[in-house]
Amino acid sequence: MKSHLEVLDGLRGTAALSVLLFHITEITSPDIAHNPLRHAHLAVDFFFALSGFVLGYAYDARLSDSAAPASRLTLKAFYLRRLIRLHPMVLVSMVVGLLGYVFDPYVSSDQAIGVKVSAGLLLLVFALNLLLLPAPILPNRFGETHSINPPSWTLFQEYLANVVYGLVGARLSNRALGVVCAASACALLLTALHFGNLSAGWAWANFWAAFVRLAYPVFAGLLLYRLNLRGRLPHAYLWLSLLLVAVFAAPSMGRGDGLFEALCVIIVFPVTIWLAAGMSQINGLSGRLSRFTGRLSYPLYIIHYPAIYVFAHWYWRTKPSTSQLWLVSASLYFGVVLVAWLLLKHYDEPLRAWLTRKTASWPDERLTTRAEPARS
Repeated sequence: MKSHLEVLDGLRGTAALSVLLFHITEITSPDIAHNPLRHAHLAVDFFFALSGFVLGYAYDARLSDSAAPASRLTLKAFYLRRLIRLHPMVLVSMVVGLLGYVFDPYVSSDQAIGVKVSAGLLLLVFALNLLLLPAPILPNRFGETHSINPPSWTLFQEYLANVVYGLVGARLSNRALGVVCAASACALLLTALHFGNLSAGWAWANFWAAFVRLAYPVFAGLLLYRLNLRGRLPHAYLWLSLLLVAVFAAPSMGRGDGLFEALCVIIVFPVTIWLAAGMSQINGLSGRLSRFTGRLSYPLYIIHYPAIYVFAHWYWRTKPSTSQLWLVSASLYFGVVLVAWLLLKHYDEPLRAWLTRKTASWPDERLTTRAEPARS
């Protein structure tokens, strides 16, 4: 069994916690230049790079034509594993998103499910988003492709990455991967310069950019694994977490943000993964914190945004005092963390374990109950 990459998992947790804070402060500081984590949307690109590395680490050998029969996975089994890993939290996040949309106490009822949006449209959007498919825009949203739960646009991209990896990625040569990385890096740079940053891909107005943001990080992460590059950095979890936060909190550079953010994705994030991949286990308090945040990262990321919308409507409607704002913001932050942890412990992990046991007996699937080496 391959060792678990605890530093990579912990960095995923650092990025997810940063995204939650970014989205809270995005409401209170709509001018991105004044947001303390103004570049934290790059956490998405970091997630994509981690996914590319982890896909290679967990599945390259098992999807290879030369894999031993006892360990080889069929393509169907691979897709089923990925579905079990990702979709249970998608389902619950969409239910939470629907309830938040309909029962938001700071939006009048005719804006939620009456005059401005029909029940049929709402159910259509909900059904499409349950499948992670882009859907029509709902009122009181920012034009997202996934209005019920906006961050799920990245899960749609993750699913595409898994499909492509299963079909061709696991068999691409390193030379072919290098060519793809070079071409997609150029596309990423041009896209960042076009928008002035990489905060794109989540709305219908810039939907095409989502595919550009996905391509380079995923293939670069996969190539990094294939090249067997492993750095070693003492206290890697601490120092690399600080590096990520420093990237997210870097000063605004105006139109120069596009170049800065592209270079972070093209250079800084692969170097971060390279340094993190050389450390499989962490001891002491850092190890416990890394494992906790790593396990928490996916539920936290996929579940938090419906609460952000309620918070935004409360803030815009009530115009709270500074002390009220601080209290509610802190309560929101730690409340979302608590809910994500409860869902992880009492819903996500038990359901995934049950599904894995049930599918283990399916013929030719070769699914096991062992944990994957890292979560993507």
